[in-house]
Amino acid sequence: MNFSNRLGMLGTYLFAEIDRAKREAKKAGKDVIDLGIGDPDMPTPDFIIESMCKAVRDPVNHRYAMDQGLPELREAIADWYYRRLRVKLDPEKEVLPLIGSKEGIAHLPFAVNNPGDVNLVPSPCYPPYKNASILAGAQVFELPLLEENGFLPDLGNIPTEMLQKAKLLFLNYPNNPTSAVADYEFFTRVLALAEKYDFIVVQDMAYSEIVYDGYRAISILEVDKEKRRSVEFHSLSKTYNMTGWRLGWVCGNQEVISALAKFKSNIDSGIFQAIQLAGITALKDGDEFIARMQQVYKGRRDVLVEGLRSIGFDVSSPKATFYVWMRIGGSSIDFAKRVLEEAHIICTPGIGFGKSGEGYVRFALTLGEERLEEAVDRLRKIV
Repeated sequence: MNFSNRLGMLGTYLFAEIDRAKREAKKAGKDVIDLGIGDPDMPTPDFIIESMCKAVRDPVNHRYAMDQGLPELREAIADWYYRRLRVKLDPEKEVLPLIGSKEGIAHLPFAVNNPGDVNLVPSPCYPPYKNASILAGAQVFELPLLEENGFLPDLGNIPTEMLQKAKLLFLNYPNNPTSAVADYEFFTRVLALAEKYDFIVVQDMAYSEIVYDGYRAISILEVDKEKRRSVEFHSLSKTYNMTGWRLGWVCGNQEVISALAKFKSNIDSGIFQAIQLAGITALKDGDEFIARMQQVYKGRRDVLVEGLRSIGFDVSSPKATFYVWMRIGGSSIDFAKRVLEEAHIICTPGIGFGKSGEGYVRFALTLGEERLEEAVDRLRKIV
């Protein structure tokens, strides 16, 4: 059978390959330390689970949900955004709940792009930015994220021809996979460029609450106060250990929100209402939980970073995210294969996030400190 040419352009999804390698190693009896995929190892907190159980038992929640989400959820999102990120949102027009932020990110190009459009995509990056653009028929122009630039795109090095055709610019700060952060000055320059060339900035802020040492992540909507040129995606997955629940949102420019809502109304029937109610509980009552998680990940970060440095690796201590991005110099796939075969550790090769990720690997801080210490000991024996 012949299938979509666009599907053939995607190649193999990185995390599916990592999962396959992990299964094969475990099948062979290996004690695998999985620092690959960024899936929190700790459970969803009890207060959210209890809210979900109560909602599931209510027959009112067993029917089709509203496409645009419960008004109470949109209001809770707006309240959370103002409380934690100092941004005012209109819950009716500027907030759209999603079946996880990945779903919304993947569908946005279908709602926005036309043939001939260019989407500006960082490299390395979370793969759906690039893959969704390809599937929607947009041309992808990659923006290298280089260490010497603080893993920020060099805005002055984007060809004018690409800027004139640009429809979307994808950003992700705090960043996956590099763990880099962005400041007000950077977002100000980005928005000035978007205004000049008439494109939308898409900021993925899934890791805003995983921060350390007093750092506070900046929302692009703090700079784009009128929401003229930007939308921001958020997720409950990493913040509240709810990866499997699939609940997130996008907020910002109401025209973009409306276009995405119209697209989604044709392909899904909304979010299970019980999950929405549990999400409201998380957003209203979860601040103390967030603070505890920050301390847990900080301890893990310090163990892994100090351990890797003690071996001789060149690695920075991240201000945010639960990733450590480490320069290895050579082939990231060869390094990851060797680490898996000889130390039974899974890390993610940087090339899987884009060509500018070559020469790096990513470790996820999604195991306890003892396992991280053991990972360091195993690495020390093979380097």
